Parts: sequence; C-alpha cells; structure tokens
Amino acid sequence: MEQVRLQKYMADSGIASRRKCEEYILNGEVTVNGKITNVLGIKICPEVDEICFRGKKIYPINNFVYILLNKPIGYVTTARDQFNRQTVLDLVKGVKERIVPVGRLDMYTSRSTYSNK
Repeated sequence: MEQVRLQKYMADSGIASRRKCEEYILNGEVTVNGKITNVLGIKICPEVDEICFRGKKIYPINNFVYILLNKPIGYVTTARDQFNRQTVLDLVKGVKERIVPVGRLDMYTSRSTYSNK
C-alpha cells in the first residue's frame, strides 16, 4: 500500500492548498485514525487510515473536470485576489468541483492579444 504525506492527501481531497493544509495540521484541526495530529511530514495510507478535517471524514477526489477558457481582458488567473479584482472563477458558473486555475496571464492580457505569426 502506497503512503502519502498528510498535507498532499488533504490538498488532493480539495480541502485547500498544501501550504494551507499544513496550517490546519499545525493548528490541530486534523485527526488521523481519531487522534489529533499537529506534526508535519506524517505519512498516511489512504486505503487504511481515516483522515478527518474539523470532525468530517475526507475522501480523495477521483474525478476531474478540465475547462479550457480563453481569459478575457479584465480578469486575473487566480482563485482569490487580494485586491478584489474579477477572477476567472467569476466566468465559470455551475461547476460543483473545485476549480484550480492554471496558467498565468495578467489582467490586461487575453488569448486574442497574441499574434498568430
């Protein structure tokens, strides 16, 4: 059975980024087999171990949805923006799965601004 780091398993389950999951672990918000863990680097066996975040059992996400989007000008390629600008997530409605934007275009760039030469 394959073992994975706890924070990676949590991130793959859609809880948060790996770094944010590390914060949750350090804050004692995660249990492994009923015991609070607040030490980083712990490896778990997803097929055997029960992982809970804030009292709720978490499961890995096995289905992925890929969305190809030509970002229009005026949106940033991120899930959250510290300056409250519009993000690409504002363009996608009705998707229940966690969306992770990939690629980096600044706010004033769109696919149509590139030359086809």
